[in-house]
Amino acid sequence: MSNDNKNGHENEKTAAGKRVLQPAGWAPPRGYANGVAASGTLVSVAGQIGWNGQCQFESDDFIDQCRQALRNIKAVLAEAGAEPRHIVRMTWYLLDKREYVARGREVGQAYREVLGSEYGIAMTAVQVAGLIEDRAKVEIEVTAVVPARD
Repeated sequence: MSNDNKNGHENEKTAAGKRVLQPAGWAPPRGYANGVAASGTLVSVAGQIGWNGQCQFESDDFIDQCRQALRNIKAVLAEAGAEPRHIVRMTWYLLDKREYVARGREVGQAYREVLGSEYGIAMTAVQVAGLIEDRAKVEIEVTAVVPARD
């Protein structure tokens, strides 16, 4: 379903009460949204890295750490009664952007495995010089909005 916003641009409204913001005439992005509007209970998830609930790394592989960080996000969201479909913003902090790009299909597979196929999320990915935990290769933070009646 789609709704017109006040500027007359057509935007997609999702079942989770989010509205994907896609300016008229812009090429659609792949795997993310340019912007998202939502109202409800705001849930902020701190940056999650690829260690388990006991703060132990089970792998030094980039994809394994991505998958674990996404699992951690899903667990924190659940504590607030939120689900992956409620995510409106996601930021990836990467030690190596080349590995992220080279292994993009695997990143996407891990993402879908853990969070599903919801890509109506405003995403940013940046390469950083380092993360606080020396073994961490990626850190991911999210913001979610749970609609009042979902």
